[in-house]
Amino acid sequence: MGSNSGDDLYPYTGPIIEFHDNSTDGFGSGDYDGKEPCFRHENADFNRIFLPTVYSIIFLTGIVGNGLVIIVVGYQKKLRSMTDKYRLHLSVADLLFVITLPFWAVDAAASWYFGNFLCKAVHVIYTVNLYGSVLILAFISLDRYLAIVHATNSQRPRKLLAEKIVYLGVWLPAVLLTVPDFIFANTSEGNGRTFCDREYPHEKWMISFQFQHILVGLVLPGLIILTCYCIIISKLSHSKGHQKRKALKTTVILILAFFACWLPYYIGISIDIFVLLEVIKQDCDFDNAVHKWISITEAVAFFHCCLNPILYAFLGAKFKTSAQNALTSVSRGSSLKILSKGKRGGHSSVSTESESSSFHSS
Repeated sequence: MGSNSGDDLYPYTGPIIEFHDNSTDGFGSGDYDGKEPCFRHENADFNRIFLPTVYSIIFLTGIVGNGLVIIVVGYQKKLRSMTDKYRLHLSVADLLFVITLPFWAVDAAASWYFGNFLCKAVHVIYTVNLYGSVLILAFISLDRYLAIVHATNSQRPRKLLAEKIVYLGVWLPAVLLTVPDFIFANTSEGNGRTFCDREYPHEKWMISFQFQHILVGLVLPGLIILTCYCIIISKLSHSKGHQKRKALKTTVILILAFFACWLPYYIGISIDIFVLLEVIKQDCDFDNAVHKWISITEAVAFFHCCLNPILYAFLGAKFKTSAQNALTSVSRGSSLKILSKGKRGGHSSVSTESESSSFHSS
């Protein structure tokens, strides 16, 4: 993620560093291959209004939705299923992610006022939770695949995934991918304002990290999610009953939501890579259009952290009951007792698999 209102900066944000051309802003690290810089005044003006507005909406809805999931699942303690554990991981990741959005909203609207330390810290938090959330979605799809397709002998591997492997498969790689943030994220001055960007020493660095972003952020988790849910759909399509049909519908919604949120953004990133590799010939109009597309689609992709509480929690009758009981219990000072009753009374299942694999309840 980076600056959004500079005249010659890429006007999109995210874990991919903006590459600075040599220009009158005084930031550029050099003129590469004699390329003439494009000055994106219109994109910068657009981002000053668009990005703070969208980020504010995502921040408010994300705080409320994910905060409620954390409260509800957190109070359940021993009553948590394996799906609940993933749900808690996901909501923590999404909540930490949306907390960074006010910083970027201020940066897009005016300037970076928060110093070099917070510049690095916010980039790190952003990267950890952006990668962490999408990898958790992949783990959830693996868990549901095991629960439904291999229901009879899936309990042990599912428990291993949810309690141990999730840390090695999600949080460890997400933390390791923040190394560039520690090294390259810094503040800089120019045009009467402060910027918080990742600045690599050469264009090739940017291309390599964009490939990494696409691979880890979309291709690998996307293949896992698509494969697991397609097999689940095939399994459920041969089943009868209202709960099975509802589970099938929910599964389709999960797939569509993931790819609808993220695919347009990654298409823009891919086009940008082809431009940097000179596979696609660049002119300023096309370049400006690509980066405006990336700004818009990335902001839309961030809505996925608001959709997760709805898709993975609020669609289930069990969660609705638990949420009502949790909020009531907080106000009455007797949360654990009331929530335990709500948990026992709100159980539902869509098939013969264990409770934690239920699409209807999860």
